[in-house]
Amino acid sequence: MNEDYGRNLDLNLLRVFVAVADCESVTAAAGRLYLTQPAISAALRRLTETVGAPLFTRRGRGIALTHRGEDLLAMVRPHLSALLDAALAPQPFDPRSSDHTFRIGFSDVIETWLLPPLLRALEKEAPRMRIIALPVQFRTVGLALASRQIDVAVTVADDLPAGFKRRPLYETGFVCMYDPRYAHFKLPLREREYFAHEHVIVSYNGDLRGIVEDLLRKTRIVRCSVSSFHNVGAIIEGSALLATIPETVARSICAERPRLRMTELPFALSGTPMELLWSAADDDNPAGRFIREKIANLAEREFTKHPRSGASPRANAKGRTSNRERATRASRPDR
Repeated sequence: MNEDYGRNLDLNLLRVFVAVADCESVTAAAGRLYLTQPAISAALRRLTETVGAPLFTRRGRGIALTHRGEDLLAMVRPHLSALLDAALAPQPFDPRSSDHTFRIGFSDVIETWLLPPLLRALEKEAPRMRIIALPVQFRTVGLALASRQIDVAVTVADDLPAGFKRRPLYETGFVCMYDPRYAHFKLPLREREYFAHEHVIVSYNGDLRGIVEDLLRKTRIVRCSVSSFHNVGAIIEGSALLATIPETVARSICAERPRLRMTELPFALSGTPMELLWSAADDDNPAGRFIREKIANLAEREFTKHPRSGASPRANAKGRTSNRERATRASRPDR
């Protein structure tokens, strides 16, 4: 055990000692500290026994410090003030001078469009902050937060361990992405034509079933199943394949690959709420609050700039189908 923790000294006794020394009276010190006179006297006896020497002596109707008491007061007072300042007056947070490194867990749906503007915002407002981006998804995010592998996450989530908080950001819809040079159909896309084409899906399960199969009870012709959205654009371009993916991801892919197009699905397909997740222990961390607000503002700005059919920012978690229920019905987030 560290020697400082092994010593038998209640540091609160030093606070009592300084108050009595300042007041030169046990009674007056009791009033200042909102304690009883016997409690103050008992604290002084304990401190005297620990120090091993008298700290006060009688002087007329009052008390005065002994030589040992004066030495102790001179050493304790500045440290006690510093401790009180540290506890009651935390240092103000300045994002421009903060050198925090944040480990942020992103689902690949989010990282594609959120990470670049987040880095640009930090470059202007918090140039010394650094980001470590790590992949998470609804099955792994709880463990990643609980084990402190990540400080905050932006993804879909089901039940979380106790002591974690969540903030709904928005709920996105789905679109069909295709290469019009190879995938030929008339717009608007009809359901019959949709199911007549071959598809590429994203599956964390590593299978050929997706949310369309499980919710609509219909089977697509799945030519390819991949584990993330990163290569979907490259797979679609130059092929007749269709991809049913979140609109945010489709817009990002189409911006990088202008030959690709996206269109509405020929059927209703509800989206999955994206949430901001973090530990309650970090709730009062000013640097953590800063980065969380920055993420939430960027998500809301993205929604305002590109409103989606049937989507809503900061979707209310109540009154919607739970992620767990959706996971039961579908091999989420297979598309």
